[in-house]
Amino acid sequence: MCGRFALYSTYPRLTESLRLPVELPDTELSPRYNVAPGTWISAVRHRDESSPLVLDALWWGYRPHWAGESAPEPINATVEKVASSRYFRGAFAHHRCLVPVDGWYEWMQVDGRKQPHYLTRQDGEPLWLAAIWADRPDGKPGCAILTEPARGAAKSIHDRMPLVLDADSLDPWLDPHLTDREAIRQLVDHLDSQLVTHWPVSTRVNRPVNDDPSLTEPVSGQ
Repeated sequence: MCGRFALYSTYPRLTESLRLPVELPDTELSPRYNVAPGTWISAVRHRDESSPLVLDALWWGYRPHWAGESAPEPINATVEKVASSRYFRGAFAHHRCLVPVDGWYEWMQVDGRKQPHYLTRQDGEPLWLAAIWADRPDGKPGCAILTEPARGAAKSIHDRMPLVLDADSLDPWLDPHLTDREAIRQLVDHLDSQLVTHWPVSTRVNRPVNDDPSLTEPVSGQ
């Protein structure tokens, strides 16, 4: 799954990695090392089919406006069901977006306790997570990050991981005119799992109130 991540790359670093023209907010991007669900997060999207790409603020919690205030608010959507589930399929066809992160956290069982690990690219480049968005009943645009079965080194930590896209997949994933599920699947591919590494980090990350660079640093033991 994906329930916590870090984003500390600057706008220039993100735009260089994205390699697509994108409108940026007027405000600076504040580094965050412990981003939790139920908060505003950065995402690249088209607000509608004719609008330019923008780096926008989306609420991390997906609830389509037609579902009502009491409907579920998932933070993740599985690749196995996102294109066919009634709850997600409209957004998968028309409202796809990308969530930039520098790394994400997963917890693994070690001697009866949960040890957090930080997963990131070996070369330190930003990661682009596939996501979907919808306007919520309260008017906020909300999103869910797609997850897939864990691959590569991530398999030793958790059985799921976010769908991290490779560089050639970013443009088609964001294309609002590309709506056919099979065409999307043929044009979009995940990042080579060999590029991802991880290490154990402090259990301070368990509390979202903790938010500083030390959370991503490796620890030898707790």
